[in-house]
Amino acid sequence: MLLKSTTRHIRIYTAEVQNSQLVESNNVLTLDVDPDNEFNWSEDALQKIYRKFDEFVEAYSGEDLTEYNLRRVGSDLEHYMRSLLQKGEISYNLECRAMNYSMGLPQVVSQDS
Repeated sequence: MLLKSTTRHIRIYTAEVQNSQLVESNNVLTLDVDPDNEFNWSEDALQKIYRKFDEFVEAYSGEDLTEYNLRRVGSDLEHYMRSLLQKGEISYNLECRAMNYSMGLPQVVSQDS
């Protein structure tokens, strides 16, 4: 059975991508980061998300694969993504079709600083 966790910016599936389609898998988790392109990503920041995802998945090693556990991983990744935004490692994409500042208002540095 295909399990999934979807948050605003993180989607996790118990599936793998084959020919642009999700194919159910008991051994593979697929991570979709920022599907609406709400943020600007550097390769380094994106790799940090993937590494953190691997850490969270490893922490659940040996436990049953359930939607609840996937949601916990997705929620933890959302919080981590917020920390990257607050540190300035990612930024809002001002070209996004629906700006809603879902992780808080952008920080503006004054010119006097």
